[in-house]
Amino acid sequence: MSAGPGTTPPPTDDRSVAEMVIDVSERVSILVREEIELAKAEVTEKLQKLARGGAVGIAAGVFILMGLAMFMHAFAWLLDDIFFGDNIWIGFAIESLFWFVIAGIAGLVAYRSFQAGAPPVPELAIEEARRTKETLTGEQPMTSEAAGDPTAGGAS
Repeated sequence: MSAGPGTTPPPTDDRSVAEMVIDVSERVSILVREEIELAKAEVTEKLQKLARGGAVGIAAGVFILMGLAMFMHAFAWLLDDIFFGDNIWIGFAIESLFWFVIAGIAGLVAYRSFQAGAPPVPELAIEEARRTKETLTGEQPMTSEAAGDPTAGGAS
């Protein structure tokens, strides 16, 4: 961690170079372990969201299958009504409509869950590692404007 321009250097330490190297090595080791734990936690959370979305998506598929079965029954009864004058098919049509609505709701929940969890990249850990690298190398952080991001504020 280097001192920026216009700041006073840190006070000198009476420790030997070997002690300082050991201290830095231990701190870097701890930092790396913490970054790995952060990445694991972040990926685990995103995979759980993807699994939840997959389960709800499967449920949506089952509801569509039920709706299609009811629709097929309704069509069969419609044919019966055309040829024999019964009105039983309307009940099947209403039931199939109900299952399609349930399937639509489940599909929406699945879609949102997939959007929240995909892709399972540990973005926080990557950002923290980038900031740590910048700090250790003494580089100035790249702003969104410098990176060419048009969504970063400031109209010129």
